[in-house]
Amino acid sequence: MKILRSGEEKFNQYLLGLERRITEDPAPVEKVVQSILKNVKQKGDQALLAYTERFDQIRLLRSQLEIKKEEIKAARKKISTDFLETLKQASQRIRRFHQLSKKRARIQWIEHGVRIEQRVRPLERIGIYVPGGKASYPSTVLMGAIPAKVAGVEEIIMTSPPQKEGISPAVLVAADLAGVDRIFQVGGVQAIGALAYGTESIPKVDKIVGPGNRYVAIAKRLVYGTVDLDMVAGPSEIVIISDGKISPSFVAADLISQAEHDERALAILITPSEAFATRVNEEVEKQLSALKRERIARKSLAQRGALLIVENLDQAMELANRIAPEHLELCVKHPMHLARSVKHAGAVFLGPYAPEAIGDYLAGPNHILPTAGTARYASALGVEDFQKKINLMEFSKKILSEFEKDVKRFTEWEGLEGHYRSVAIRMK
Repeated sequence: MKILRSGEEKFNQYLLGLERRITEDPAPVEKVVQSILKNVKQKGDQALLAYTERFDQIRLLRSQLEIKKEEIKAARKKISTDFLETLKQASQRIRRFHQLSKKRARIQWIEHGVRIEQRVRPLERIGIYVPGGKASYPSTVLMGAIPAKVAGVEEIIMTSPPQKEGISPAVLVAADLAGVDRIFQVGGVQAIGALAYGTESIPKVDKIVGPGNRYVAIAKRLVYGTVDLDMVAGPSEIVIISDGKISPSFVAADLISQAEHDERALAILITPSEAFATRVNEEVEKQLSALKRERIARKSLAQRGALLIVENLDQAMELANRIAPEHLELCVKHPMHLARSVKHAGAVFLGPYAPEAIGDYLAGPNHILPTAGTARYASALGVEDFQKKINLMEFSKKILSEFEKDVKRFTEWEGLEGHYRSVAIRMK
């Protein structure tokens, strides 16, 4: 990994590049994505089957698009009893956390002759996209489906790319535990199109959630408006702030834990100790040699990662807020003191014994998080993302008459005569 020092030109250039990562030009792949979406919209299942054969090299019949209930139940026998218990524990912890954030109360404001109310209603049908290319992600199933279920969503549809040996049994079991209603073995842009527009087999949904590759992310952005989205996610990110007083092996392992996701993943250490950064760099090299996904992680760390040397922890925190990472680890002696300065981050991990990986699986909060600097304005996926608010208003004739003149002034200023007439006619 490259070591960059505060004040150097390369240091500043690297930070500028990070700030621009959200503005990456989608044009090179957007045309391809638009073509696929158009075909799915027009040809439905026929397009899904053709793209599945073309991109996944798997020929399916229309009747094979949906995973049968018997196959989902049989999947439990294909994973170990120990891992089944782990999936159950994870689903319980995730469900418990999201139940705490469920909005049950309704806002009511009642005065003489006026009733204002706000009610919370769940979405009717949502779609979850679960990647299946470079790895299997049962944890993503739990994170996408459980808060939707807690919110009261009536139907949860899941799509995941088909595999020659079948969709991972762990993914199927996780879907069953989380309450997914129907599962389709469709991936990529075509899956997003199917969820957005509907086909003969896959029903149209109200919202699509879940991460994916660059093509999937652009497809989600292009169908926004037809359906709602959780976010347009980019590659995985981690920023670690360390005072150099914990084991460099911890930090190296956490950097690698994100780098192994994807060649475009972003892993950064910010520290005031160059000696510590050097030890971390050495430890990274040592740990990479024993990693199954060494090639992916090595490319990510070499091309996009960095060890940033700063003057003090305050400057480190300023940089972290400027980067607004998906994951932020505060590997320092007093993490709560530093946590008070956090302005922008998808999720924050405090101290030496809260690695990002625990948040991916078992902590409870969602691991579907804003990336590419969008943590400046976006939040982790939660129950509220599967709910909508409906405002109710009721006025008596007497109170409406008291507002008549004010309505007339607004309509005269805005030139909307019919608006005033709809009030005045009720006064006659």
